[in-house]
Amino acid sequence: MFGAVFEFFRSIFLFVGMVSHKNSFPPTLSADEERALVNRHIDGDRQARDLLIEHNLRLVAHIAKKYATPTRSIDDLISIGTIGLIKAVETLDPDKCRSVAGYASRCIENEILMYIRSDKKHAREVSLEESVGIDRDGNEITLSDILPSEDGSVLDKAIVNSNSRLIRETISKKLTERERRVVILRYGLIDGRCYPQREVGKMLGISRSYVSRIEKKALDKLNSCMTGRI
Repeated sequence: MFGAVFEFFRSIFLFVGMVSHKNSFPPTLSADEERALVNRHIDGDRQARDLLIEHNLRLVAHIAKKYATPTRSIDDLISIGTIGLIKAVETLDPDKCRSVAGYASRCIENEILMYIRSDKKHAREVSLEESVGIDRDGNEITLSDILPSEDGSVLDKAIVNSNSRLIRETISKKLTERERRVVILRYGLIDGRCYPQREVGKMLGISRSYVSRIEKKALDKLNSCMTGRI
């Protein structure tokens, strides 16, 4: 279980950061190249899995653009769409789908549509006294408990649903206080909801574009750490 959780978050930090930084992506795989990577992936080859994700990042950006609006950030949609792509590759059954892109397109689009529905449902002013979860002792946590914190307790309270101690420690040790807050809110580490950049900006009193810059810098740090470069 721990390995699966770690691998999923490693993938998010790696590929969301990658797709956010690039204007061009690796070329689409040929049918033979894709088939070879799928076979290796099914046999447990992590590098093949990562290559399948990387060579389909262009698809995430393409689908995300269809749903972007002046009030709906392309960065938010790309982040959510990349999570859908990762899930697609993880659950890929070569006997039931003709191509990775065909199967992944549905997963990416479904993930984005679920996010949009959730965002509409929560499209209101966020109260600092709003409940966002329960701590280890069963006490209610509100946003006011989390956001003003200047000590290390924010991680203990916010990532109560994560069963990966290494992920918590990595976020706590490698990120600044503001970077931690952004990652926690953006990737649903409080209550499972991924908050849009504009809502995170409102909570932290900063602009959406500044949230985007903080997020990208934090993902770079986490990716470097999880891939063993620092």
